[in-house]
Amino acid sequence: MQERRRPGGRSLFPTAGTAAFLELSLACIAVISKTIAMTPINRRTALKLAACALAMPVFAAQKKPLWKTAVGLNSFMSGTRKYGKVYPIWEVLDFVAKLGYDGIELVGGWPMGDYPKAAETDRIRALRRMYDAYGLQIFSIQTGATGAFAPDEAARRKWIEEFRDRIQFCKQIGCEFIGIWPGGGLRGQSLDEAIQRLADSFREAAQIAADAGIGMAFEIEPPFVFNKEEHLTRILEQAHHPNLKVIYDPSHFDLMNGSTGKPHEMLLRVGVKNIGYVQLTDTDGTLRDKGTSKHLPCGDGHANIPESLRVLREGGFRGWIDMDGWEIPDPYDACVKAKRMIDTAARNQ
Repeated sequence: MQERRRPGGRSLFPTAGTAAFLELSLACIAVISKTIAMTPINRRTALKLAACALAMPVFAAQKKPLWKTAVGLNSFMSGTRKYGKVYPIWEVLDFVAKLGYDGIELVGGWPMGDYPKAAETDRIRALRRMYDAYGLQIFSIQTGATGAFAPDEAARRKWIEEFRDRIQFCKQIGCEFIGIWPGGGLRGQSLDEAIQRLADSFREAAQIAADAGIGMAFEIEPPFVFNKEEHLTRILEQAHHPNLKVIYDPSHFDLMNGSTGKPHEMLLRVGVKNIGYVQLTDTDGTLRDKGTSKHLPCGDGHANIPESLRVLREGGFRGWIDMDGWEIPDPYDACVKAKRMIDTAARNQ
């Protein structure tokens, strides 16, 4: 009999495989049968026990996973831009689904075009239908926040209105989060003024997102004007909104922690409770081509990624872990290595 499969090629049976599933079922039935032979019971009770035996491995297989896993499409967009490679979107989604990932984080402008406006419902339905076909949830989108700390109040108000539309788009495609990157220059203001303006904008935006049932998380990087641990904590504290969280990216945390290979140390200082979701990557503690933190496949750098995952697990983090392969020459390899490391950490709970 041909094994039934869901979209994306994943089996409808438990992930341990059909053979293991049947083996466990038969073992349970054998135990029940032995009990029946030794204990006088009626036929109806015997049938109930047999049904329970068949259900036991199903319940075991349906245990809620520790984390949900995703792949950021920025991994492939950056490879296209930096290395001139071509990644057909259907090939990417099929590969990700077959590895057992649960979702995708979208990036603007790739594979083509910006995000639809919230009013463009036909485009949104078409977009969601494509990812649904592979059994993948669009859990987040990546957006910028240059306007959020602009010196001009009108520019900040414009960013808020654009954010409001983005949140309605997120809601229609089934997102649980929106990711924010506050890049851009100071434009004549002081760093303290920029942090305060960004925090004020983030507070209002976080409430807009909360009203729609969507989490908001931000990330800072070495090329940004906000590029130190102090900047991150000040933004978070001055915004002071329960729906505003931080994206944990080990490569950036490692650089902000002195390139020691121990990004989990800064994670502990920031607090697992303040993490919205994870962008998982390894690093060697340097910049790639004088740009942002060098991203490497998990296990290929010096960061103690298993320790980061342990800290997240023991700190109660139960959200999304998103493979971030920014400018990694082979993002497919990065997908495989990240999933393997995540699965190993989940099994060690």
